[in-house]
Amino acid sequence: MAVSSYARAFPSFECRSDPDFSRPDIPSAGYGGSTGKSKSPILRVAATHGLSSSLILKFPPNFVRQLSTKARRNCSNIGVAQVVAASWSNNQGASDLTPAAKAVDAVVAAAVAPVDVETGVDAVVKEGAAADDDSSCNGENVRLGGSPYVKYASFLNSDGSVAIHAGERLGRGIVTDAITTPVVNTSAYFFKKTADLIDFKEKRRASFEYGRYGNYTTIVAEEKISALEGAETTILMASGMCASTVMLMALVPAGGHLVTTTDCYRKTRIFIETVLPKMGITATVIDPADIGGLESALEKNNVALFFTESPTNPFLRCVDIERVSKLCHEKGALVCIDGTFATPINQKALALGADIVVHSVTKFIGGHNDVLGGSISGPEKLISAVRTLHHILGGALNPNAAYLIIRGMKTLHLRVQQQNSTAQRMAEILEAHPKVSHVYYPGLASHPEHDLAKKQMTGFGGVVSFEVDGDLMTTAKFVDALRIPYIAPSFGGCESIVDQPAIMSYWDLSQSDRAKYGILDNLVRFSFGVEDFEDLKADILQALESI
Repeated sequence: MAVSSYARAFPSFECRSDPDFSRPDIPSAGYGGSTGKSKSPILRVAATHGLSSSLILKFPPNFVRQLSTKARRNCSNIGVAQVVAASWSNNQGASDLTPAAKAVDAVVAAAVAPVDVETGVDAVVKEGAAADDDSSCNGENVRLGGSPYVKYASFLNSDGSVAIHAGERLGRGIVTDAITTPVVNTSAYFFKKTADLIDFKEKRRASFEYGRYGNYTTIVAEEKISALEGAETTILMASGMCASTVMLMALVPAGGHLVTTTDCYRKTRIFIETVLPKMGITATVIDPADIGGLESALEKNNVALFFTESPTNPFLRCVDIERVSKLCHEKGALVCIDGTFATPINQKALALGADIVVHSVTKFIGGHNDVLGGSISGPEKLISAVRTLHHILGGALNPNAAYLIIRGMKTLHLRVQQQNSTAQRMAEILEAHPKVSHVYYPGLASHPEHDLAKKQMTGFGGVVSFEVDGDLMTTAKFVDALRIPYIAPSFGGCESIVDQPAIMSYWDLSQSDRAKYGILDNLVRFSFGVEDFEDLKADILQALESI
């Protein structure tokens, strides 16, 4: 067995299976009910072959990434895969293997399957429903949000735990015993010899080949989002707008038709109104609650896609995802929900029936106002079409940005809980304040979709929009009097942010044109960070007193 030179420098280094991962009272997922009290068959075989724990184990390149979904589930973690691979390397050509060792080698070797390069070189071959229903799991795995795609060990039942460990402790394609995921800064991936390149081209070998097609750090961030959304796969791009526009171009055919809603991010509306028509794509725009309008559009047009935010920007309107999904699917139309305002913590759009969910990862998921990114999650069949176009257009996420997203997601559930609580309490205070004429927040009984939001959301988000009792300059005076939030065009981060949409996003339009979109001069959008509630409350109240 080849040994790294580091083994001589650090002789005490130990390649562990997964420290503290198997607990005495909790069965290890994928071992047919074996507990942490006994070694798995794979570990027993490794011990039989005399593997030394003081050596760094070397194994075939791309081994872990070539394991099928089922094999990775059975191996459970990178450490076990290292032991098995080292066993292979140490015993290639040996004729004295025990029957048990041969059986284990055969089972794992059979799991290494060719990779579909054209669907993104994700280096994992999906095995479909047969793998998901594998009886060898013996009920030890649970499905998050009813998803048929993702299973995790039964001791991870909450989104918070999944956000921390998914893609990392639960199996990542970077060989390391570091707790945090390394940043793989590379623009390309090399092949040791031409034969390896040919194997890759003929789909017998896994590789990203080029930095635009994938990155090991980025994969971890993608798998975290997939785990939270209950999605088969996720693709990350350079920004939320990049994700939305590529998705629309990939899934709506030339000359096709889509349905969207009146309240939405302005740049998305501009793309739909000015760029898509150049491809012959037309759109019907309806109120988020206009089910009749949707039914009419589906009857009159060959609709390819229904695309909306829920909650929407900036009025936080909510769409009945389950109902619109049923209507659209009956007519053969796809449903894509932009869940940026909701986050995967507050809403599971795929579990409600949507086909695809997109996020501006820049906002709550990244959560620190320091990174740009966009994600698209859904079934591999759909996402592969998006991925193919993405590889051509080239809006790849930088691996350093992926690292920031991974780091941000580990506190996502804590941040969102705090932001949900602060926003709800402040919305109630603002609604009762004499200097506030209207408040838009799904958590308020006055919101037009409050009952729907209670049904399909577990929290109402950290953004509150409201109208100050005054004109443009009075509202600007209120904004300027605030001392905690930054005046900026974003939301969802640890720091509170405030903006006046009439100035921040619609200043190029006349007052009357802004009013057509419901954007009045006195509208304020406030994104609550994780500052102390009492501090934020005092700041907002003093700013209102100043006008």
